[in-house]
Amino acid sequence: MSGKRYTEEFKIEAVRQVTDRGYKIGEVSDRLGVTPKSLRDWIRKYGDTGSQHQMISGQQDELRRLKAELRRVTEERNILKEAAAFFASESRKSTRS
Repeated sequence: MSGKRYTEEFKIEAVRQVTDRGYKIGEVSDRLGVTPKSLRDWIRKYGDTGSQHQMISGQQDELRRLKAELRRVTEERNILKEAAAFFASESRKSTRS
């Protein structure tokens, strides 16, 4: 056992070579340097749901991006609230004089 790790994109593309393009498992596994058992396992995992899996990964990336943007916008809003309160109090002070 080599213990080599493959990315999900690599696995999904390997599965597509078998499921979409019609190559034999032995051909693909030899060409990519993986065992036929690993390729069969990947087909079980990503075969019918490979594109769904990629879509979910894309959605997770978008969710991370949106959460980061929300944090940034919330910080900006809080800063603006504090600034507005500060200038409102300064304005009140200057009108009293």
